[in-house]
Amino acid sequence: SQTDCYVSLWLPTASNDKFQTKAVKNCKDPVWNETFYFRIQSQVKNVLELALYDKDVITQDDHLFTVYFDIAKLSLGEEVFMHFKCDSQVRSEIRNGIAWQECFSDPAETIITNGVLVSRKICCLEVQVVEKKKKKKEKKSLSSKKEFSFRVQGSYEGTQDIMLGSDLVFSSSSPAKFHYARYKQPTLDVTLPGKKRPPSLCTQVYDTGSPNVELHSIPSGENIILAEVSACFFVGEAENPEYHLDVRLGFDLCMQEQDFLCKRRNYVAPALKKVLQLQQDLLDHETPVVAIMTTGGGMRSLTALYGSLRGLKKLSVLDCATYLTGLSGTTWTMSNLYRDADWSQKDLDKQISEARKHMTKCKINSLSLEYLKYYKKQLCQRKREGRRTSFIDLWGLVLESLLHDGKDNHRLSDQQRAIDRGQNPLPIYTAVNVKNNYSTLDFKEWVEFTPYEVGLQKYGVFVRTEDFGSEFFMGRLMKKVPESRICFLEDKLLKTSNNFIVCMWSSLFSFNVLYIWNLSHSSEDFWHRWTRDQIDNIEEEPLLPLKPHELQTRLFTPPGALSNALRGALTDRLCIAQEHNFLKGFQMHNDYLENTHFSRWKDTVLDTFPNQLTQSDEFLSLVDTGFFINTSIMPLLKPERKVDVILHLNYSAGSQIQALDQTCKYCSEQGILFPRVDLSEEDRKKLKECYLFDGAETPGAPVLLFFPLINDTFQKYKAPGQKRSESEMEDGKVDLYGCCSPYSTYSIQYSEKAYDRLVQLSEYNILNNKDLIMQALRTAVARKKQIKK
Repeated sequence: SQTDCYVSLWLPTASNDKFQTKAVKNCKDPVWNETFYFRIQSQVKNVLELALYDKDVITQDDHLFTVYFDIAKLSLGEEVFMHFKCDSQVRSEIRNGIAWQECFSDPAETIITNGVLVSRKICCLEVQVVEKKKKKKEKKSLSSKKEFSFRVQGSYEGTQDIMLGSDLVFSSSSPAKFHYARYKQPTLDVTLPGKKRPPSLCTQVYDTGSPNVELHSIPSGENIILAEVSACFFVGEAENPEYHLDVRLGFDLCMQEQDFLCKRRNYVAPALKKVLQLQQDLLDHETPVVAIMTTGGGMRSLTALYGSLRGLKKLSVLDCATYLTGLSGTTWTMSNLYRDADWSQKDLDKQISEARKHMTKCKINSLSLEYLKYYKKQLCQRKREGRRTSFIDLWGLVLESLLHDGKDNHRLSDQQRAIDRGQNPLPIYTAVNVKNNYSTLDFKEWVEFTPYEVGLQKYGVFVRTEDFGSEFFMGRLMKKVPESRICFLEDKLLKTSNNFIVCMWSSLFSFNVLYIWNLSHSSEDFWHRWTRDQIDNIEEEPLLPLKPHELQTRLFTPPGALSNALRGALTDRLCIAQEHNFLKGFQMHNDYLENTHFSRWKDTVLDTFPNQLTQSDEFLSLVDTGFFINTSIMPLLKPERKVDVILHLNYSAGSQIQALDQTCKYCSEQGILFPRVDLSEEDRKKLKECYLFDGAETPGAPVLLFFPLINDTFQKYKAPGQKRSESEMEDGKVDLYGCCSPYSTYSIQYSEKAYDRLVQLSEYNILNNKDLIMQALRTAVARKKQIKK
């Protein structure tokens, strides 16, 4: 038999509903003559999705293909009949007429934008149901309770129920509220008692048998009769003024960070004068911004960072640093340090000794019945707060018990106390946002966490750290959720967010099969055949004049059942950390692809598909940066931070140069200023303790000091210039990466000897390369002075 085709139309920037034509039964060349209207905002990127389906009565309708058409191709007042050549093999095509006409029925819409994201005006609908008293004869036949269901698709609330009694006159005491975008043609769908609720993703042609009301037609404050009840509707502006958002849209540094930089210079400038033995004080414009950048590596990186920081402290270089970034295990070290408001102004021996106690203690108690009950109680509490819980959160609680004596109430925003005078470097934690059904190579977006803000630099959107995890809609705070403890963030940043945060920074369980395969194979192109969407640019007739910022018309061909199954097997992650998406409801600006800030981080396969970018997701899905590149350097490469020197402290397992090579390649592809890394084959085979890349060939690039974690001269020297005696040679034998090494990324317990040796080794490698560190600082100061001239 022939196909029973119909066309689905979806323009999510104009309507929350998917419209569709009637199905033409048993026809090879179906023809439709139907008209659909959309009201569009010309300042947002409007991409119409035209999908062709073959209707099936028994099974799910077959999706044949989808055409993506950018409305920006059309001129105002122009009507065009488009012909899309979709598949030359089966001669499939779509012909349709599209017209863009101006509408003057409403005043112009005020939007808020940063050139990438657009926030539109939202309204609040209040629904209150009143039931009249029934006659005695009618009472017996009525049930004792009646449940009404109201739904505004695309609103923040979605669906809400109102329960009424039938014995007395009853009015729902607290009206159901819906926050929605005013110009998205919303409708109120009502499910009356005894009726079935319509599917959550029903289209406009779905007949629910219950009333639905177009919201723009509702007279505010009046009653509307719905069957045997009347409903009172009130439509008004949202509580917040339309020009006020609860997120920050912009690419500049937040005011708190700018204030911090001014205060931090009061520490950095004198410290640089001291270590470089300068004759004169450094002026503000002559003071370079120095950053300490760390990589991940489980407990190895946690331990080694303590030694590196103690070495920098002894050289007085720690006071010269403005930023300290971390991921994975180093986030644990950082969160421990920043509990002390003046940690960098003190000797680090006490901190190192405390960490030693927890690294060497027996860990079996963390799985005791007492702790298991505690874990369950904490997870239930998070669920009551409105969060999604997963094994990642459980892992964060386990880490808390491994690295602390009891419950850790510390939160990321509490670290503001440690930087309020500029007394310590500003900590920045990193993660990447990923998407289900896409590998990390295909879709990842950099996320940064500071005590002030959490944000995605690609979109230029940031939220107060205290509000991360709360629910937002179109940039407005809708439901405040208590800030997570640091343990939950740390685990999400370790291979996936506080101890609920440290969990996000460090989840070991967010990998997928494709990630594991690519660790040991280079045949990525073969596997991407199965994990990437089949997208083709297609021809259209007539050829329209090329316009700025328009997207190419493209064809998406759905994969078959086998491809879908294989893709799922390759890209599914065992666990992932999810937090409420504070980009929810935003739309993409019409010129977003031309925005220099967005283009700098535009590196995913979905960047030219605005309907599928992160603002359309309910949740952020966060994993450890190490699943892409084991580095926390990206926040430091924002031009707004103006970083002059980066100390790259590498704690990776295996290849010590791989993360740096990947960073160089990524920056080159993205047009991000970064020094060229030239290492000879001899150096790559046998690395030195430190390398200086001054970036002279790349004006504007920071000076880079690279410290691989290796055991070289430490084998014979216990301190710079102090040789080991015969009895001390054993202390220099630190097996970092051998098959019997105690420093595996997945080791959670060290012996006291193993812990001490790793701390001493990482400290020694800093102290032994004092001259290169001083050379890098002098180079940066000289450049700052030269730029002013």
